[in-house]
Amino acid sequence: MIRTSLRVAISGAGVAGPALAYWLLRCGHQPTLIEQAPAFRTGGYMVNFWGPGYQVAQRMGIEGALREAGYRVQRLDAVDSQGQVGASIQIDTFESLASGRCTSLPRGDLAAAVFAAVDGRCETIFGDAITSVQSLDHEVVLGLRHGGQRTFDLLVGADGLHSNVRRLVFGPDADFERPLGCRVAACVVKGYRPRTERAYVTHDVPGRHVARFSLRGDRTLFLFVFRGGDVRDPASLDARKALLRQVYADVGWECPRMLDAVDAVDDLYFDVVSQVRMPAWSRGRVVLVGDAAASVSLLGGEGTGLALTEAYVLAGELARAGGDHRRAFPAYEHLLRPYIEREQSAARELVAYVAVERDVGVRSMHQPWLNGLIAGRAAHAEFTLPEYGMAAQVEPSNDAFPIG
Repeated sequence: MIRTSLRVAISGAGVAGPALAYWLLRCGHQPTLIEQAPAFRTGGYMVNFWGPGYQVAQRMGIEGALREAGYRVQRLDAVDSQGQVGASIQIDTFESLASGRCTSLPRGDLAAAVFAAVDGRCETIFGDAITSVQSLDHEVVLGLRHGGQRTFDLLVGADGLHSNVRRLVFGPDADFERPLGCRVAACVVKGYRPRTERAYVTHDVPGRHVARFSLRGDRTLFLFVFRGGDVRDPASLDARKALLRQVYADVGWECPRMLDAVDAVDDLYFDVVSQVRMPAWSRGRVVLVGDAAASVSLLGGEGTGLALTEAYVLAGELARAGGDHRRAFPAYEHLLRPYIEREQSAARELVAYVAVERDVGVRSMHQPWLNGLIAGRAAHAEFTLPEYGMAAQVEPSNDAFPIG
């Protein structure tokens, strides 16, 4: 029997999960978001948001909120150990290729705008996690750590790179996660000086990258990327800070001052740079979306945009199939897999150049081919969103970007 109003459990309340919940609500379904964090998560690294994901945001009616939270970045500056700009990339070419439909903003701000579109409109459970999954012929029975047993029609794993649902249903992370040899850390600090408005400022030595970006409210976002696929997450906040001090002890530039500022933060993002590659994104009544299904990697960019795109397509294919997951899940994967695999391939090439030979990369930033690489990625990533009739089109916003 195919239900016209599906009860859908969604593990993860980051970007993909709430976006999927939004479109499921538009189709008359009953989504439930289950998030293991005790409250909505903020923070994270800076993301460049554009392409099909940006178009999905327009259709959700949240473009104005994203533009208000976003920044119009002018350039990327690579500096030497004395802080002198050795190379600079103007980002206007990229914006032109995106026809103005792009912005840069902290991942947490983007996630907040997506979550606001469903906040209070569907059941949301914070501070709980799925501990068992039974995918039966006509339902999915979930065991929750604190909430007992719950029954749904479908289960969606939208819980990121280290997906709990993927582990329970498909197997251990090691079967699907492909590390790219780097680790990343990010945080936001208050009152840091100097500030460089509307520019990414980066410094590199072989195998280590550090960058800062000035945010509103006298805040600065720090990003650290370093080689070391064998370096595990120290887990505790103090251990993460200690590891950064160890790795960046001799990097120079502003690193000593930046590490002092990091000592004062109470939230430090830390993760591996890797991809997820799976032979299939669904099994029975369980399906994966976003990084849980096919992470492109943080350095490849577009993860949030891809998450929005996948959520839209999954909900649309369910609508097109009249709620029949046996038709919708394969159609969703068939439509998106070639696009995602192209993005993963391009990301591997970019990571190999930027993260492994960064010292060469900085010296080459003035070369026209690097602008061409960025432009080529923008053009290459074009994907035509299907029309599912789930919602009326929302006209693009003509509001100007805030300055700064």
